[in-house]
Amino acid sequence: MFYYAFKYIVLVPLLRWPLRPKVEGLKHVPRTGAAIIAGNHLSFCDSFLVPVTIRRRITYLCKMEYFTGRGVKGRSTAAFFRGVGQIPVDRSGKDAAQAAVDTGIRVLRDGGLLGIYPEGTRSHDGRLYKGRAGVAAMALRSGAPVIPCAMIGTFEAQARGRRLPRRVPVTIRFGKPLDFSRYADLPDQRAVLRAVTDEIMYAIRALSEQEYVDIYATEARPPTWAARTGAFSAPGPGRS
Repeated sequence: MFYYAFKYIVLVPLLRWPLRPKVEGLKHVPRTGAAIIAGNHLSFCDSFLVPVTIRRRITYLCKMEYFTGRGVKGRSTAAFFRGVGQIPVDRSGKDAAQAAVDTGIRVLRDGGLLGIYPEGTRSHDGRLYKGRAGVAAMALRSGAPVIPCAMIGTFEAQARGRRLPRRVPVTIRFGKPLDFSRYADLPDQRAVLRAVTDEIMYAIRALSEQEYVDIYATEARPPTWAARTGAFSAPGPGRS
């Protein structure tokens, strides 16, 4: 109940009306059943713009830090993310990636719509980076289709460090669902996971028309930035 109340009372007035994002390919998002929306990640507002464009509830895996803050601000942030149905994921330790995959699969096996960023973190320069294999593991183990999604213009609307998005042309583009059932018997093969992930990233790139960089985003960022933000670099699914 809180999810939809917050969506229509807060998110729609705050983001959809001022930014007026253009939405393309919405017909590709299934109205029911498990599915993964895999997109590029350019801005903090990405995880809120997608929910205001689709009727279904979508669940994102979020970094644990959003749920562990102290003081009034920290508790308010945690309450907000819990209220809109987002799931905290611990991004530290050797088992972090597997825990995130298992959490995503539970959402999918319950028939939910899961949002994920295969790059693992926001792009620092607007380019598209190599995807991590967690999205492939979730797709193969759950049997859910993957809907590629491209956010266009959100980097310019709300680059890192900007509190509120500014009004610039924004487009949210959904592509045709990707079916990986042909790999159903090979969910743990590393080469298969890499091939599936690369196919997903190729579909996102075709939609976004971004420059593609064949390294992980965390490896491309300036060392001072990575040290300051504690960027997550373990192989696994993308999170905001």
